[in-house]
Amino acid sequence: MSEPESDRMIESEPERKLRARTRSGPDTDTAPAEAIVAIPLRHPWRIVIAVVLVLGLAVFVLDAAQRSDYGWPDVGKYIFDRRISQAAWVTLWLTIYAMIGAIVIGLLLAIMRLSPNPVLKSIAWLYIWIFRGTPVYVQLVFWGIVALIYPVFTVGIPFTTPWITVPNDIFTNLFITAVIGLALNEAAYMSEIVRAGLLSVDEGQAEASTALAMSWGQTMRYVVVPQAMKIIIPPTGNEVISMLKTTSLVAAIPLSIDLYGVSRGISAVTFTPVPLLIVASLWYLLFTSVLMVGQHFIEKRFSRGTGRAKSGKASAAPEPAPMAGPGAPGTPGTPPGTDFGGKG
Repeated sequence: MSEPESDRMIESEPERKLRARTRSGPDTDTAPAEAIVAIPLRHPWRIVIAVVLVLGLAVFVLDAAQRSDYGWPDVGKYIFDRRISQAAWVTLWLTIYAMIGAIVIGLLLAIMRLSPNPVLKSIAWLYIWIFRGTPVYVQLVFWGIVALIYPVFTVGIPFTTPWITVPNDIFTNLFITAVIGLALNEAAYMSEIVRAGLLSVDEGQAEASTALAMSWGQTMRYVVVPQAMKIIIPPTGNEVISMLKTTSLVAAIPLSIDLYGVSRGISAVTFTPVPLLIVASLWYLLFTSVLMVGQHFIEKRFSRGTGRAKSGKASAAPEPAPMAGPGAPGTPGTPPGTDFGGKG
C-alpha cells in the first residue's frame, strides 16, 4: 500500500468535512436556504357550520319580520316614546350610582380582607358571605320593607330611653333604596375583584418601594394600583354591564320608574307585552353596546406596555453565517495578524 493511500485511510472525519467545504467554495456555503412553501390545512366543516348558522339566522329574521305577534308597528311607536326614554335615563342613573357605591364599599372590604387585623378580616368575610350567598332579588325585597321594620332610627342604650330618634326617611325613597340595595350586593363582588387585582402584584414591588423610602400611599398610587388596574378593569366593566341589566329587578322594592317597570306598565294597559319587551331590550342593547366600547378603550389604555410589539412586515430571514474558508481568521494555517475585524 502506498503512503498517500495510507494517509487517506487514517484521515479523521473533521478533516474530511473541512476538505469538502474547501472544495465546494464560498458560493455554495453562503447560498440562502430554499424557502418552505407552507400549504394551509383545509377545514371544510368550518365552512359548512358557518353556512348553516348564517342560514338559520336569516330564516329566523325573515320569519320574525312576517309574524304579527311581535307587533313591529307598536315597537316603532313606543321605541322613542317619552315615557320610555325617561325611564331609560332612570335606569342609567341607577347603574351609575350603584356602581360608584359598590366600588367604594368594595375597595374598603378588599382592604379589610387584606388587613392583618383578624376582626376586620372576619367582618369583611361575613359581609361577602351573606351578600354573595343570597339572591339579589331577595335582598331587594328585604330593603323594600326596611321602612316597615325600622320606622325610626334610634341611638342610645338598649332598653332605655333613646338619646336620638331620627325618622327613617331614607328607605321611604324607593330610588335611594334601590341604589343602596344594588350597591351593597355588588360591593361583595367588587371586593373580590379588587382583592384579586392587588394580590396579583408581586410583593417584591412593595418591598422595592419601601427600600426607596416611598410611603404606603405612594407605593399604592405609583406602583401597586397601576399594575393591579390591568386585572381589575376587565371584570369591573363586566360588572357595570351586569348591573345595568340587574336594575330590572328593582320591581321587588317596588320601584316602577325604571326602563323595565315603565315598559311593563305600558304593556299592562295596551295589552301588548311582546312589543314593549322588544322596546326595553333595544334600549338595554344600546346602553350595553356603549359600555362595551368604553370598556374596550379603557382596557387598551391600561394594557399599554404589556403586549408584544407588532411589526408591520415580516422579519427577513437571517443570513447564514459564513463558513470558515482558507485564509479566514481562525482557520488553521492562517498566519496571525490577518484578522480584519468584524463581529465576534
